[in-house]
Amino acid sequence: MPFDPSGPSAAPPGVDGAEFRLAMLEDVYEVAAGLEFVTAALVVDPDGPPDAETITWPGTPIVREPAPDAAFAALHALGADEAALIVPDAPDLPPLLLGKLFRALGSAPAAACQAAGGNGLVALAARLPLPAWLATALDGPGMALDAPDALARLRAAAPRPGLVPQGPGWHRIRTPADLRLLDPGLEGWENTRALLEGSPLR
Repeated sequence: MPFDPSGPSAAPPGVDGAEFRLAMLEDVYEVAAGLEFVTAALVVDPDGPPDAETITWPGTPIVREPAPDAAFAALHALGADEAALIVPDAPDLPPLLLGKLFRALGSAPAAACQAAGGNGLVALAARLPLPAWLATALDGPGMALDAPDALARLRAAAPRPGLVPQGPGWHRIRTPADLRLLDPGLEGWENTRALLEGSPLR
């Protein structure tokens, strides 16, 4: 999962922005670490804060790469033949959605979970090593999971339709207004939930 501490915080008033981002990251990490037959790794920007590593279990691979194509290459070098990059601001992401992406890799080289509203991606799964067209697309200028047109760009780069199927979408928590998307009745996201205790979500 890529983690970049820069940018605006979705933390409500009275909650430290850096602490809130780290709490969301930890919740996303716990989702990935809880999947069967999956080894969780942490992908961080080379200039990212060292305390990001404190949220992981001992032995978790740490990949310091700034771009998706480089992150996938590093995960392949660690022995992965499939991998998914997950954004750090989807703390309540259901594990089932990630499972659907990995299942889609049985018939496609990549699969994506789009952010609600079509603005960027929540997760991108791929078979490794990446095919040349996908590696080139992920290495394009401004290409990141945050890119509003990320899915469209990946599909446009594919040599034929259907090579980047789309799984069910999910929301991201990028602004204080997005906090209303969190469902208190949904299991998980304990670290984010603890920081939001006493803050209205609706």
